[in-house]
Amino acid sequence: MKAVAAILLLLLLAACGRADNWPEPSPALWQVTGPAGQQGWLFGTIHALPDGAEWRTPELDGAIAAAGPLVVEIGAPDPAQTQALFARLGRSPGLPPVTQRLPPAERPALDAALDRAEFPPGMLDGWEDWAAALTLANALRSGDVANGVDRALVAGSTRVIALESVAEQFALFDTLPPVAQAALLRDAAAGGNPAAEDARTRAWLAGDMAALERDAATGLLSDPVLRERLQTGRNRAWMPVIATLLDEGARPFVAVGAAHMLGPEGLPALLAARGYTVRRVQ
Repeated sequence: MKAVAAILLLLLLAACGRADNWPEPSPALWQVTGPAGQQGWLFGTIHALPDGAEWRTPELDGAIAAAGPLVVEIGAPDPAQTQALFARLGRSPGLPPVTQRLPPAERPALDAALDRAEFPPGMLDGWEDWAAALTLANALRSGDVANGVDRALVAGSTRVIALESVAEQFALFDTLPPVAQAALLRDAAAGGNPAAEDARTRAWLAGDMAALERDAATGLLSDPVLRERLQTGRNRAWMPVIATLLDEGARPFVAVGAAHMLGPEGLPALLAARGYTVRRVQ
């Protein structure tokens, strides 16, 4: 499951008088209404949270209670099958050591990241850049996937619809061009910044989509190839499923990474462009 958590963590995507110093929760939630009165909801999630960060609200719980199926990126994949698939796709013979794959000027940052992750020498050798990047990013994250919003929602739902399979998610990375895979590795080497992760968590808890937009504009999703592959292309691919559920009156509660809600190519904007009324309710 660590590999899956790392993938989802890439598409992520600050305190007000609480004992744990986290903001009062108000993560972004939208209500979607169709031309014939069909109802649905969009909820931008975060896939790993620190202990003590509360995120549920009466408005959110009310929407979940009124909704039909939960629609997520992936459901609850089998951990053993996931790890086996990751190993099959992520390893290749004859690769140079991972520390030699970036330009010389960028190697010290990668070495430092490997040290912070407490990886023994050569641990990531043999892994393709995308797989090495996801493994490193997962090791450096400060949030706990056990506290992830998606996991909690799936655990509490009786009907879950997955927009993608684990194999499809891995394929998104495995088929990236080499330059984009190198960008993933470079970003992972620069990651593991507790202050930046803390700021993202606080922005998400507060529903500050403008702050999340600014973060995305300077982070991994600022790369046009990665943005298309990991965010906007997936949004377009999901739209027929989401629109069909809405039009059939299924009342879907769509809970996917908050990055998928951002900007003119985010799910709220795409649904509005199709003629649905999309209103932020939290």
